Amino acid sequence: EVQLVESGGGLVQAGGSLRLSCATSGFTFDDYAIGWFRQAPGKDREGFSCINIGDSVHSTWDADSVKGRFTISFDNATNTLYLQMNNLKPEDTAVYHCAVYPWCTGWDQVEYDYWGQGTQVTVSS
Repeated sequence: EVQLVESGGGLVQAGGSLRLSCATSGFTFDDYAIGWFRQAPGKDREGFSCINIGDSVHSTWDADSVKGRFTISFDNATNTLYLQMNNLKPEDTAVYHCAVYPWCTGWDQVEYDYWGQGTQVTVSS
């Protein structure tokens, strides 16, 4: 059974940084994509960052809203997904979830196969 457990959220001032982690387990397949989406009250879900574990270079995709501020990475040794978030803005406030799908294409629109419970990120102005 695939399990995804996020951690690292919290309260931070605008301009600050946070690093989220997503511990993974239970995978029986090697070719997949893993990434992040967020959900803020009253707003649509936003899938904003993804990494292709199935390709040799671990290609990534980032939405324009986070490009240049957020960095996604994956540690093969520990099977842990990370999200380094810098220059945080109040509009980044949301519950952040890690999720799995076969590929990154359409990451902001697909129905993910698996996702975690999420971790709250709150950015104060």
